[in-house]
Amino acid sequence: MATITSMGKTIEVNEEGFLTHPQEWDRKIAEILAQDQEGIERLTEEHWAVIDTIRQYYLAKGNAPMVRSLCQTTKLSLKRIYELFPSGPAKGACKLAGLPKPDGCV
Repeated sequence: MATITSMGKTIEVNEEGFLTHPQEWDRKIAEILAQDQEGIERLTEEHWAVIDTIRQYYLAKGNAPMVRSLCQTTKLSLKRIYELFPSGPAKGACKLAGLPKPDGCV
């Protein structure tokens, strides 16, 4: 396992950059992962809308939402979500939301 130290925090991630201990997630960790793992300098309100939606869904249902549901809930187009998270909603957005890597995510 690798570690990332930034903004006074040290976090453990797996070889793909997903949190080893998802229960440790907080917004500061999302910001660290955005910069270190996804190359996103600053998380905007649109980023947070996606991240918060994914987290709420995961905490309620135990898995990540389908992309179509994510688009409907956030009112963002799939194109816009890919602009926000270049590695995609399954990999990039779920990673920043502190979720484990979704099944079927390559």
